[in-house]
Amino acid sequence: MEVRVCSPVGDIWRRTVGGGVGGAERKFSHESEHDLAVMVSDFLENNGSYGADSWCSSDGESGFSELHHLADKISFFKRSVDQYESDLQSVVQSLLLSMGGTDLQLVKSGLCNGSCIRDSLVKLLRSSGYDAAVCASKWQGINKVPGGDHEYIDVLNYLNDGSTERVIIDIDFRSHFEIARAVESYDKILKSLPVAFVGSLIKLEQFLQVMAEAARVSLKQNSMPLPPWRSLAYLQAKWLSPYQRRIIPEEQNINSSSVTGHKQCNDHLRQLQSSLQSEIGTERLLKPIKIDTTRRLKLERRRTSSFRTH
Repeated sequence: MEVRVCSPVGDIWRRTVGGGVGGAERKFSHESEHDLAVMVSDFLENNGSYGADSWCSSDGESGFSELHHLADKISFFKRSVDQYESDLQSVVQSLLLSMGGTDLQLVKSGLCNGSCIRDSLVKLLRSSGYDAAVCASKWQGINKVPGGDHEYIDVLNYLNDGSTERVIIDIDFRSHFEIARAVESYDKILKSLPVAFVGSLIKLEQFLQVMAEAARVSLKQNSMPLPPWRSLAYLQAKWLSPYQRRIIPEEQNINSSSVTGHKQCNDHLRQLQSSLQSEIGTERLLKPIKIDTTRRLKLERRRTSSFRTH
């Protein structure tokens, strides 16, 4: 079903179902898509012009302070990772960067529904020894939370005590938090989020709580209420709702028509890879330079000797 909307609904709709890589890839059922469209319209009607007189995107003093505090939390969460998550994140980044159009074509033939990158990543992860699968969640609308569906990846980490822990992978994490007319501080927080999230459900919830609060503060700066599709409850529904775990078959029958059917996914993959390369480059610049202790001592001795000579 094709949905055409006009401003200001159009701006909010695009930021609701996403933009860029994730938005174009995200797949909604006809029923949930219709429910969400109706909710957007109702929300605009019940909230007047939805801040039409407040087009500024600058930070107020109190809002800036709150968003700065929330930005510090995001930085702390990004640094607080265990070894398994860190190693898996590196593997995910490497696999995504090495992925090409052929990998997408080997997933399925015919019309592509936008899930090819996820499916290909799962195949590559499983061939690397990880118990990975695509998880399709779906939830019904309750009160002010609209219904919907979402796809992401999980990897089962088998612990020493015999239990398992789910590690969540979302390849276009930032798109879930895009909002209309965001203030500058919010945009900085958004850009500081990982391009592809890799972490436990606990870590994911921490990010969701901070981003829902940051969205509320940013929208408040422009006298705009928090829409239900950007509420914490809606964000949590995407990853915490009942889900079906789907393992990608090792081989599928592919025909030549699949090449043209994946043009859109190829474009999305190139955008994703560009964002990842930028993120990795930035992280390298921000990392402190570590000098080996023995080497540092030798350098200090040389400096001392040089001073004594002169």
